[in-house]
Amino acid sequence: MEKRFGGLKHILRAQDFSRKWIEEVLFPKTDEMEARTLKGDRGQPLFGKEMISLFAGESLRTRASFNIAMKRLGGEITFETEDVRKFSSMAKGESLEDTIITLNEYGADVIVLRYDEEGGAERAAAVSDIPIINAGDGGGQHPTQALLDLYVIQKHLNRIDGISIAMIGDLEKGRTVHSLAYLFGKFDGVKIYFVSPDNLKIKPDIKEYLNRHNVRFFETKDVREVASKVDVFYQTRTQTNLGTKPFDRADEKNGFTVINKQILDLAKKDSIILHPLPCTDEIVRSEVDPDRRAVYIKTKGDRMSQVKGGIYIRMAILWLLLF
Repeated sequence: MEKRFGGLKHILRAQDFSRKWIEEVLFPKTDEMEARTLKGDRGQPLFGKEMISLFAGESLRTRASFNIAMKRLGGEITFETEDVRKFSSMAKGESLEDTIITLNEYGADVIVLRYDEEGGAERAAAVSDIPIINAGDGGGQHPTQALLDLYVIQKHLNRIDGISIAMIGDLEKGRTVHSLAYLFGKFDGVKIYFVSPDNLKIKPDIKEYLNRHNVRFFETKDVREVASKVDVFYQTRTQTNLGTKPFDRADEKNGFTVINKQILDLAKKDSIILHPLPCTDEIVRSEVDPDRRAVYIKTKGDRMSQVKGGIYIRMAILWLLLF
């Protein structure tokens, strides 16, 4: 498992992965999972393996894709909850650590954990003998989302080195942005444009990390200023569930952070538009969804969407971790 999973026992932070492992192990295995799915291969390499799905926070895509991935590989979800704080002994005051220790005692093989406080996954890993997969920890990180985002970029642009990307919206609490920014530190010549209101800028520790890894980045409040320069638009929603107050995305104070037809007209013809979803008002869907560059959800022809990529990347992760 050491070689197949890059020497890691847990999946906690995006910066823990090496470029070599991503490109030579994870991406080829993900391609294999896509091919396996498309040809209807129903083999059961993870037969007898058990996964616990422990969520303290809203989720559709992450939770569903992990569960489907495990089932598709022949494994079982032996316990799951959509609100662990309400439907477990946490409602009685039990700590996260005691919950994880208890579930370890029941003999499962992996725990997929979404926690509503930053650092929750690391707290769980500190007391767990079985792998913890961080499925999002408050305003911290979401490493498997970032891995699938990187995979989809590679699939569409055939490169990661040298790309320019606009990361847009609530960058302070947007955990998918945090993890993806850390991954870009592994690659060469990447240029990042952080587009957000002044009060929702990317965290200083991430900027320090990017500086240490020679990743060029710029900050602005107006996506129109950079629309013609970027290969990737990475739009995000306002993290109201994590305490961000709703803001007007197109006013003089906050700048312009909406993707609409005006942005499409400015954008490169071969650029792509990503969004980790769910999407609210930050993309004018009636104008953008029909465009071939929109690859966040159902796409035209055989172009891979982020949603489909989520199944394949999580199948690959579970295979590499458990087989």
